[in-house]
Amino acid sequence: MKVGLQLGYWGAQPPTDAAQLVAAAEEAGFDAVFAAEAWGSDAFTPLAWWGSSTSRVRLGTSVVQMSARSPAACAMHALTLDHLSGGRFVLGLGVSGPQVVEGWYGAPFGKPLARTREYVSIIRQVLARERPVSNAGPHYPLPYQGPGSLGLGKSLRPITHPLRADLPIWLGAEGPRNVALAAEIADGWLAIYYAPRLAPMYDEWLAEGFAKPGARRTREDFEVAAAVQVVVTDDPASARAQLKPVMALYLGGMGAPGMNFHAEVFSRMGYGEVVEDVGRLFAAGRKEEAARAVPDELVAEISIVGTAEQVRADLARWSAAGVSTVIVGCRDVASIRAVADACQLVKHVLI
Repeated sequence: MKVGLQLGYWGAQPPTDAAQLVAAAEEAGFDAVFAAEAWGSDAFTPLAWWGSSTSRVRLGTSVVQMSARSPAACAMHALTLDHLSGGRFVLGLGVSGPQVVEGWYGAPFGKPLARTREYVSIIRQVLARERPVSNAGPHYPLPYQGPGSLGLGKSLRPITHPLRADLPIWLGAEGPRNVALAAEIADGWLAIYYAPRLAPMYDEWLAEGFAKPGARRTREDFEVAAAVQVVVTDDPASARAQLKPVMALYLGGMGAPGMNFHAEVFSRMGYGEVVEDVGRLFAAGRKEEAARAVPDELVAEISIVGTAEQVRADLARWSAAGVSTVIVGCRDVASIRAVADACQLVKHVLI
């Protein structure tokens, strides 16, 4: 079981201790550091800034939003960071949701699966650098020949030779078709709110993708990276209570009415009534009540909370359920060290 540190995206101000957290994660034996983006800070710049002081950990995006950049621009970011990090970059992609895509980026959200397939195909062409990059579309036609075109576009290859043609691409996915697509065209699946109890269902979704002609990976060499809160504590009840406000936000406040992909995840787990209650309370501005409406058993399903011994046992259970990496959020250096000790990671002396 590998462990990654999730730096997430910034709030109103940049974090003041991220550099210390990254250094502590590398020293403690973490495998990777990830950054995310929503509609504020971007994910690439923090990895370049704080990752420049690292030498071992992988640097990944979890996730960058496809609508934020053209696929060629995203490939440029990826090949640049891969060179700067000496081949340690992991490109995690996600489609986001209609509120962000149409409200923030001013782009259509429709046909996310088809858009993802084209997007990844173009990035792979850039990284392979075998021939000038082209794509028939309809979502990302290259060269562009649509309305407003001068007809002068030319297919190009990147000037810079990518360090790795097989730079890993992971897809953030929550629904069955999205997960199957990740298994078909990507190198890994970034799972949010994974529940080991549902591993047989996830395996069916993944198997559908692996069975497609030309699938890129098999189950044996495909990474499943689950975002999960790992808290080492002697007071699990208090720790779980602290997780509930964020869960209420994602259940009730992240997504458009009638199209909240995070809420759908919990409905599949069997918490449909909870989803309705939390969504209703959150929409009414009763956020504290919404958090209290999140049941303890739901939190226990998608987090790892307890003593070091309990955490180790749960990690073994998550590994048996098919997870190869857990991506954890740690608020301070002490939490990083506690997770590393519980996970029995090999510490590294940094020079």
